[in-house]
Amino acid sequence: MTLSTFTCHCFGDTLDGLRDGLSHFSGPSRAAIVFALGADDPMFIFDPQNLLSGHEPRLKELYIENQEWRNHLPIHRGSLKYSHIKPEKNLQMTGLISYGGRSGSVYYQMWFTEHHPDMCSTGPTERWLEHAAWRFSHDMASESVFYTGISGGFLREYATHAVRDDVVDRMNVLLGWDTRLRIYPILDAILELSRTREEGAWPRGELVFVEPQTVARMPFLAQFSPSEQPTMENIKHVRKLLAAVEQSTRKLISDGRSVVGIGADSLPDFTITADFRGGHGFLKVVDDTVCSFADGTYQSTTRRANLVHLEEALLESDLDPETGNTVFKIIVELVHQAEDQKHGATLVLDMNPSPVVISGQRFDRPLDLREPAILALAKSLLRVDGALHIGADIHLHGFACLLDGRAIEVENRARGARYNSALRFTAEHANIIIVVVSSDRPVSIIQSGVEISAACQWKPISCRIVQPIPLDRWVGRNSE
Repeated sequence: MTLSTFTCHCFGDTLDGLRDGLSHFSGPSRAAIVFALGADDPMFIFDPQNLLSGHEPRLKELYIENQEWRNHLPIHRGSLKYSHIKPEKNLQMTGLISYGGRSGSVYYQMWFTEHHPDMCSTGPTERWLEHAAWRFSHDMASESVFYTGISGGFLREYATHAVRDDVVDRMNVLLGWDTRLRIYPILDAILELSRTREEGAWPRGELVFVEPQTVARMPFLAQFSPSEQPTMENIKHVRKLLAAVEQSTRKLISDGRSVVGIGADSLPDFTITADFRGGHGFLKVVDDTVCSFADGTYQSTTRRANLVHLEEALLESDLDPETGNTVFKIIVELVHQAEDQKHGATLVLDMNPSPVVISGQRFDRPLDLREPAILALAKSLLRVDGALHIGADIHLHGFACLLDGRAIEVENRARGARYNSALRFTAEHANIIIVVVSSDRPVSIIQSGVEISAACQWKPISCRIVQPIPLDRWVGRNSE
């Protein structure tokens, strides 16, 4: 079976937009699709950046060895062909998020993207994939003469819509369809507040949105009279009121239209919370974090460093598993402290039997980081210029350490002295891992003169120049 140029254009444009949008929402992301246009047609795969490489056995099991996916009656291409899609749930494949469906124009489709380890929730990304499936079905149903070509552009800018769709799905499960909360105005107000300073300070504190019908039953610390309730459109006024709940357990309460008062911990069963933390914040539905927000946009990130590369390096080291796990937890606490306080820091993890000599401030005896008071002291010493020197014995051997070494080819002049000094030092000393925390959030894991945590920047490839291939041929070729 040969796919038409129109079909290739439809899913190519959709996948381009999906990939670009998710890359802004979650960091560099790839996307792929497997699909069959008709019940008797072959299953095709379109994976221009090898996202599904390594998953050949699972895909073979799902779609080649097992033909259950064909045991569904086709949906009639009648009056419902533009809007009706029977969803197919996430396949729960390791490292991937997937979502797809069946429609009158596309018998089966499943979209895939990466499951980044620092996601607050997969919900918005699943809604994004769901909409990609809907757009592809709609375009295929429209036929070439009516094709608008807007699917890719719309998916590039889908972040707020994806967050809204996920919030609405959660709200419908907990409250049902009969609710007066309108999510788009709430999301817009949160972004406006997040970039509104008051006397030079970014907003901090919690703004909680509740269903209007529950307001009368809520115990308020202070409730505003109806004529004095500032509307959510009055961003400057709401921003000033946030100062009343900053650095406390108090919360500003809104019914979605206006701020109705100040409450404490006694809240209704359903809430939408904007947790402002200065330059960024988190959006929560009840107790589940949906996403973060910063710089006027929603993002999937937890805004915590992904230290999986450090964990892997410790597993490959000569440290016993228990010691390695303890060291990892201590490093994580120190890194998070630097991130929360928004300052740079350098941690030298020295796994040599006898720690190397580093110029810096030393103690009369090493300090045991397993003691809470010593760990708290180490967090404070992070602010002092220079690096912390931590040994394989889980002791702090020094601080304000200066890292030196000869210049190496892989230095990056776009990074600061902290980063390049770590490259030089690890290039000349064995059994050393250095964690560099930059003040603007990037965290680098450096070993043997190489950043082992460097993200792979996927080269953009126009999907229109790559052709799909039958899944059975792809599985056979990639299994060789």
